[in-house]
Amino acid sequence: MKVLIHDYAGHPFVIGLSRELARRGMEVVHSFARGLLTPRGILKSQDGDPDTLSFREIEMNANYRRDKYKFVKRRKYEIEYGRAFQRAIVEEKPDIVLSGNTPSEPQWLGVQQCTIMGIPFVSWVQDFYSIAVSNLAGKKSYILGKLAGAYYRGIDRKCFRDSAHVIPISEDFMPMLSDFGVSDGDSTTIENWGVISDIPLRSSVNSWSVEHGLDDKRVLMYSGTLAMKHNPAPLATLAERMKKHSDVRVVVISEGPGADYLARRKQEEDLHNLVLLPFQPFESLADVLGSAEMFLALLEPEAGVFSVPSKVLSYLCAGKPTVAAMPKENLAARLLTRLGAGIVVDPGDELGFLEGVDSLLLDREESVGMGASARAYAEENFSIGTVADRFEAVFSEHVQVASSDATRCA
Repeated sequence: MKVLIHDYAGHPFVIGLSRELARRGMEVVHSFARGLLTPRGILKSQDGDPDTLSFREIEMNANYRRDKYKFVKRRKYEIEYGRAFQRAIVEEKPDIVLSGNTPSEPQWLGVQQCTIMGIPFVSWVQDFYSIAVSNLAGKKSYILGKLAGAYYRGIDRKCFRDSAHVIPISEDFMPMLSDFGVSDGDSTTIENWGVISDIPLRSSVNSWSVEHGLDDKRVLMYSGTLAMKHNPAPLATLAERMKKHSDVRVVVISEGPGADYLARRKQEEDLHNLVLLPFQPFESLADVLGSAEMFLALLEPEAGVFSVPSKVLSYLCAGKPTVAAMPKENLAARLLTRLGAGIVVDPGDELGFLEGVDSLLLDREESVGMGASARAYAEENFSIGTVADRFEAVFSEHVQVASSDATRCA
């Protein structure tokens, strides 16, 4: 079986899936968008990789980063990217395509190409692009938000209708998918996972923390994107509150508008204890996360249940507690609460967020206990073998159906 896995963002956990499927004898092509500004895994072959694994970078317009928040230009670039995605499908001729983290129009172009070629297309639903676009456009104009949302909901509906199967990452997505015409029989829920094999527990004193002068500090860390779904202001407020503690640093590893905002606040308010760093190489991930005493997570109210921050799953692997300001109905928030692996407050409850950090700084025993609960859950639930079993079952079923249909047509 030849599988084209298209992960637009290039997330580490998806690369882990590709490697595991290739180890099982599948021919796997892992494709991704060129030049996105987001935390990424190692998107090239490594020593020990099976010969059946290859990587394919799909061209994205070089101006995409600059124009990401300009709706018309962004849409133009995404359609261009979708055409390049189609070319990759034509040239690779896979038996099945799995595609996730992809804007609606490129995803739809991929579905169309697979339909023409008789290839099963599996939509991996990490979030709903139509909701994100509606919220983004709605901040500029209520009418534009409504029109853009309706347009992209129509595209999403066509994508799901013509996909061979749909894989949402949370059962919370099912009511929305049902509205799009997806039945339980057309879908399989597979929750995301952390790359626990790549995040062994590390001491806070390690080569990365020494390099950045953090080995003797208590590090409060945010690592990941700071985009439209994340309000960075509480991080600056936290740094202001922590200025009286000479041994505490608020470390933010991110790039883009949210990081730029924090850089301005740092300069304007002399937040010397706010350490801003760009995305770090994946090879350093274990040491980076090991340097933290606790982690920070943010998610705006409009994200609701329809965005599950993968950074929280990496936090669990690192065995440290998380203080999160996010909707309590969100899967990540419910998981932290259920495990006792962190403190969750409502978005906008800045005081509650600050007090949560304070409480864990003061009570090391509670902090250590929460971290242990986080790591125990990750060790029990993030086995890539178990995850790959579920994807392989979906692939085998639909490749077999496509093969049978082709035989009947012949």
